[in-house]
Amino acid sequence: MSSSDIFIGETIGTAILILLGGGVCAAVTLKASKARNAGWLAIAFGWGFAVLTAVYTSAPLSGAHLNPAVTLALTIKDGGWDNLPVYWGGQLLGAMIGATLVWVVYYGQFRAHLTDPEIVGAAEDAPKAVEAEESAAGPVLGIFSTGPEIRNAVQNLATEIIGTIVLVLAVLTQGLNDKGNGLGPVGALITALVVVSIGLSLGGPTGYAINPARDLGPRIVHALLPLPNKGRSDWSYAWVPVVGPLIGGAIAAGLYNVAFA
Repeated sequence: MSSSDIFIGETIGTAILILLGGGVCAAVTLKASKARNAGWLAIAFGWGFAVLTAVYTSAPLSGAHLNPAVTLALTIKDGGWDNLPVYWGGQLLGAMIGATLVWVVYYGQFRAHLTDPEIVGAAEDAPKAVEAEESAAGPVLGIFSTGPEIRNAVQNLATEIIGTIVLVLAVLTQGLNDKGNGLGPVGALITALVVVSIGLSLGGPTGYAINPARDLGPRIVHALLPLPNKGRSDWSYAWVPVVGPLIGGAIAAGLYNVAFA
């Protein structure tokens, strides 16, 4: 795979991942959406199908890593660090494009939601919540990025590390293509189901980022978009869904090399 194929594949694949994953969060969250209040099951399966679609689309070009933690794990497993920045760059750019497309698709719903007196009133009360150490997130940040239900850095970091270890071990043991450099056709389905399982079982505390680009790229877009009354982007928490998955990916690669290689 050439560097250009890798960058294009990861950009397209991660954009699709975030468009569909962020899209289901928007569908469930925003007023004037037909899927409003569909619940956690819809979100978990929506993200799983997002992974499936994104992997099948981008695998022929880049191997469909779509996640800096997966790329780091494969790099540790096989060596060769030259393409890691190319993968990471495509993943971050794709995540930002996908988040922007969610805003385009739900433009009217965002405006209706964020100009509703109940939502605006809740946003105005956000500083009180921050003082109570409950949340520093604006009313639609959850569409773009993750956040903890209980703000405890050690627990939140541990949750992201453990969830990512499960994901990456599944990728390394069951998901790889014949060349071992990305996800294969059967591996895409397995990985999608693992993502659903992680969401249902481990997603409650933090919203299961398990992917640094998935969280950081959309958070940047949230900070930049001209959304009325959008509130804060919660940058004080933003390091957790970046550092945690990278640590988890590295640990998973180490476990794989010791136990499975």
